[in-house]
Amino acid sequence: MRGQAENQADVFSYLSPADRVPADHPLRPIRDMAVEAIQALSRDFDALYSSVGRPSIPPERLLLALVLQYLYGIRSERLLMEQLNYNLLFRWFVGLNADDPVWVPTVFTKNRDRLLEGNIAQRFLEQVVAQARAKKLTSDEHFSADGTLLKAWASHKSFRRKDDDSDDSRGSDFRGKERKNETHESKTDPDARLYRKGDGQESRLAYLGHVVIENRNGLVVGAQVTLADGHGERLAAIDLMANVPRSRKATLGADKAYDTADFVDALRYQDVTPHVAQNVNDRRSSAIDARTTRHAGYAISQSCRTAVERPFSWGKTVAGLVQVRHRGRPRVDWVFTFGMAVFDLVRMRTLCAVTP
Repeated sequence: MRGQAENQADVFSYLSPADRVPADHPLRPIRDMAVEAIQALSRDFDALYSSVGRPSIPPERLLLALVLQYLYGIRSERLLMEQLNYNLLFRWFVGLNADDPVWVPTVFTKNRDRLLEGNIAQRFLEQVVAQARAKKLTSDEHFSADGTLLKAWASHKSFRRKDDDSDDSRGSDFRGKERKNETHESKTDPDARLYRKGDGQESRLAYLGHVVIENRNGLVVGAQVTLADGHGERLAAIDLMANVPRSRKATLGADKAYDTADFVDALRYQDVTPHVAQNVNDRRSSAIDARTTRHAGYAISQSCRTAVERPFSWGKTVAGLVQVRHRGRPRVDWVFTFGMAVFDLVRMRTLCAVTP
């Protein structure tokens, strides 16, 4: 007998959003780890919010919503609020009941911007890394570093002369004209720089995103965004290694772009052995010699350093970081660092599932 499609709506539902999520759903361990990291930031939240006035969006729920935005590559806060309105999985993850109202997108954005003041993204990454260390998933001796190009939210047409704001400089016909960061800037995002990653590649307005990973499981232990220039990668690696939790002596693997005397000397000053790829040609010699390359650990570091591309690939293909949707280095640094923390959560879920 053919069933009839009746549209009689139920008045009550006796299942909560949590009851509808399977016990083995892959989001459950990610949420548990994210909640643990966020709870450790309670004092940081207290310093950002006044004790009087109208209550804001709870920062715990705000950060959990942002985790979802990265996991599912949701392009905007407006689309995120739309998903929260009808997606019970998202409501459970954030901590909303089925009948709770969702937030207005502009209010959500303003509340998110408040977290920029407290460097919450960096603190969240630190708490995630602390969990990984407690689970013995990280190495405190062997690391790798690299950088990637992050396309800025600005077009070539916005890149104009700093000393000329006339109508003639606003045109799109810039072919054949010399344009440099010293004389030009983007009127949309002044922090963006015209940069190309390598020979034969096109120049674009961009930032540089940098990470340091530990070599045991490829977890990000440090992340940072700098202006796109020829020195950002090396300076960021030095800065990150100075703050990475590690033992007294460590190694750092990197590609040949890091093979410079000042970078090698700076690492050795930090008691870090530079396992960088040798950049040798007819015009120059390497900053490291056989005293470093003869050891078996050097070859192992060069083999392991390829894993540093994984967080970049995940961030650009899944989390939507191929072109950042925010302007200004502080905001871009925030979203990139937070995205690398979410990558660690995904990686740790997989590692914990296979670890006996």
